[in-house]
Amino acid sequence: MQIKFLDLSAAFLELRSEIEEAVSKALEKGQYILGENVSLFEEEFARYCGVKFCVGVGNGLDALELILRACGFGAGDEVIVPANTYIATVLAVSNVGATPVFVEPDEGTFNIDPEKIEAAITEKTKAVMPVHLYGQAVRIDSIREVCQRHGLKLIEDAAQAHGAKHFGKKAGSLGDAAGFSFYPGKNLGACGDGGAVTTNDERIAEYIRIARNYGSEKKYYNSLKGVNSRLDEVQAAILRVKLRYLDEWNSRRQKIARYYLEHINPAKKDGFILPVCLEENEHVWHLFVIRAKERQKLIAHLKENGVDTLIHYPVPPYSQVAYKEINHLSKNFALTNKLSDEILSLPMGPHLSFDEASYVCKAVNDFITGKTN
Repeated sequence: MQIKFLDLSAAFLELRSEIEEAVSKALEKGQYILGENVSLFEEEFARYCGVKFCVGVGNGLDALELILRACGFGAGDEVIVPANTYIATVLAVSNVGATPVFVEPDEGTFNIDPEKIEAAITEKTKAVMPVHLYGQAVRIDSIREVCQRHGLKLIEDAAQAHGAKHFGKKAGSLGDAAGFSFYPGKNLGACGDGGAVTTNDERIAEYIRIARNYGSEKKYYNSLKGVNSRLDEVQAAILRVKLRYLDEWNSRRQKIARYYLEHINPAKKDGFILPVCLEENEHVWHLFVIRAKERQKLIAHLKENGVDTLIHYPVPPYSQVAYKEINHLSKNFALTNKLSDEILSLPMGPHLSFDEASYVCKAVNDFITGKTN
């Protein structure tokens, strides 16, 4: 059996008629930039997240960067980020001229450890930007308390957490503003790039609404030095269709995750650890990430048995060549370094069948018990 890591074509095929109709109507109207579908999606996604405002932008990186610009952050400012995040979180900070300050994760959830944030705050710190990594919300209440004590902005990187909840409140409504990505592989994914900012702060929303369109409120009149980062009209039409199915598809992911948790037996293998979900969270399992000391052997075994896997992420941001000026900091993040050597993402998605999940579990358990080919 061949098990894809994520079957994107299955998502399209399930909704093919609805997507094709939505795209056809969008094309027929001929308003391809900031049209009706973008406006309606913004309203619908804001309502879904439980916030007043949503502004569609070009991608998730732009969403985070525009939030930072809206807050006035730049050279000389510091923004606290997780040490084990995807590089986009960090790029958003450095792209506005600010300095990323890394904090280690909680070992159980992989999310930034709230207990370690305060020690990283300096007089230059302006914000904390936690990531709801792999689909599980961070312990936001603890982080919010730290931010309030120090007068810091709380910005969510919610790129992997569409529909995730913390004490019943959805990601995207937990901080001052949040950045989402609609990259095709996300829980709510477009058929190309896309992103959005959600917020209850009208000033932030209005700034981004203007800045995304060359800094223009009225055509050919520019009040800001803006950018070109507009959610595409056709992608918005597709996202409007998929948003109606997001909760159902997240539920499918949750069932597959429960199956994995119930049928993979980590106790028989030293250094093999399953992910943890906090009781107060509703995890949407963008990724199902395990830890294995013998990761390369496990990858080879699974590949030999037709199971695709990925690593999210093999190289921490501070160790990337792009950030060679801070590569020396790698020695300060022992846990993140350890995780980057052990983490492995198993197949996960709303179109993964239980027969396929059972096959994955058997392949993993065979490795755990030494029954390899």
